[in-house]
Parts: sequence; C-alpha cells; structure tokens
Amino acid sequence: MTTSRAYRFPLNGSAVEAGRPILAVDGVGLHFGGVRVLDGISLTVLQGEIHAIVGPNGAGKSSLLNCIGGRYRPQRGTIALHRADGPASLISQRPPRIARLGVARSFQNIELFRHLTVLENLMLGRHIRMSRAVLPALVWFGPARRQEIAHRELVEEVIDRLELGSVRHTPVAGLSYGSAKRVELGRALCLQPAVVLLDEPMAGMNAEEKASMARHVLDVNEVDGVSVVLVEHDMDVVMDISHTVTVLNFGRLVTTGPPARVRQDPDVIEAYLGAAA
Repeated sequence: MTTSRAYRFPLNGSAVEAGRPILAVDGVGLHFGGVRVLDGISLTVLQGEIHAIVGPNGAGKSSLLNCIGGRYRPQRGTIALHRADGPASLISQRPPRIARLGVARSFQNIELFRHLTVLENLMLGRHIRMSRAVLPALVWFGPARRQEIAHRELVEEVIDRLELGSVRHTPVAGLSYGSAKRVELGRALCLQPAVVLLDEPMAGMNAEEKASMARHVLDVNEVDGVSVVLVEHDMDVVMDISHTVTVLNFGRLVTTGPPARVRQDPDVIEAYLGAAA
C-alpha cells in the first residue's frame, strides 16, 4: 500500500539515478582484539531499493551498520556513498559528517529525547540542514524565520506521512513502543537522506505494529525512492518488502540475491537451522 497524496518536500536526498549503486561496501573487516566481527564483507546497495541484511544473532549485522554510520571504524576495506559529484568515502568519517553526506539511521534501541515532544524530536532531524551562521540565528527575522518555517513545513509532512498527527505535541516518554519507533524513523527521514539505515525497526512489535511500520517503509521507498538498508529478524517481513537480501553468519557473507532465491539457498537454511545431524 502506497500513499496517493502529493507532498511538497521529497524525502529522497540522492541525485543518483534509480538502479545505480548508491552505497558500496568492499572487503570490510572489523575486529575487537582477537574477536573477528566482520570478515571481508562486500555488498552493493542500489538507488531506490530496500536491501535487507539478515542472519542469526551475532552475525555482525548491527556492526556493519555501525561501520557504515561511523560509530565503528573497520580495520580494512572501503565504504563509499555515491553522489552526483562522485563517490564519498565513509571510512574514518565522524557520524555528523556521514549524516551531512546523506546517511541517516534508526537504532535497535530507541534513541530519542524522551522529555521532548514528537515535533521537537523530528525538528532535531533537521539540525544538520540548518544554517550555522550565527548572526541570522540570533535575529528572529528575515532569513532565520523563513528557514525555520521551511524546516517546520517539512517536519509536518513527515508527521502526516507517518500518521503521527494525533501525538504531535506528546512527549516521547508517553508514546506506545510502536509509535516511538515511527518517530525514530521520522527523525531519520527528516534529514532527507540518500540512504537510511534501519536497525531492527520492527523488533518488539506486535503483528499490527509490524504491518504499520512495513507499510511506512514501503511508502517512503516506493513513493520517494528512498534507499533503505534494513536489518531485521522477522524473515516474513524481510521477504515481503525487500528487493535484495544479504545474509551474514559469524561475520562472513553467506549469499546475496533476490528474496525468493535466498530463501531456498542451502547455506542460508544451514545458517539458520544448523547442519543436519
């Protein structure tokens, strides 16, 4: 199900053509002391696709997202975000710089400001896009006022898209778990990202909440063309909404491909169920 309403602000911040590589991970290795977390992982995310990364617990899925987002610094390999002006390396970049380049994310554990309202949390998703000039910010007239209004209008569209209007002024601490997860998705979308990284966006949800979240992810992907990298344990959801699935196990790449083929891959079945006795 996709929305038919026309919106003023596109959420897709990429200038790359649909179907072209937007994110390239090549030979990424990560270890902590003697523990090898990622062992030569390579994958390519295409513009406009939902690319799922799945695997058993401890496979390295969230660690890979942390490498892409700048929280972890891999010891080898490259990670590049493709832009209109050419590829930009994400290795050794700090998270704020990676966000400015166009990579937004949500977290496995909700990372919102619980004492702030839904609207205030979403406005924080715009801070990187706001002018950092001191004088206009100190004078609440002219350019500063127009900028604030424009950012607020975009945030209001995101609230509308994610059906958060009824809780717009509610502190996050007072929201249901499913609604808080939608706020976190919304904050990432307020960045107008080239790629959004979603780390288990449906974990802990009931069936109704999962269906709602899946619909919203599909909406922003199909309507706006936002590229999504999705880490998720619910294989039914993954197989239903993803264009490409990459499977990891013990930090190694098992396979990458369309959901229908990945589902039948013997190595994937073994990774999830174990080898037959």
